[in-house]
Amino acid sequence: MDKSVLEIKPLSEQGDARGYWAHKTPLERLEAVEFMCQVMYGYDPSTARLHRVLTVAQHLSRLG
Repeated sequence: MDKSVLEIKPLSEQGDARGYWAHKTPLERLEAVEFMCQVMYGYDPSTARLHRVLTVAQHLSRLG
């Protein structure tokens, strides 16, 4: 996907968007959705990660 080109058109001039996406592979469609989410929510997936938390718990054994 070429991410350097962005074209904005009025709704009346959309053309055949369904035909355009029908010729794209499922991977290309998912990449486009991911790109739109990044633009919409303003995040960079390479830096936005969850922090890992390590918790150590001590196991208490019951002696009968």
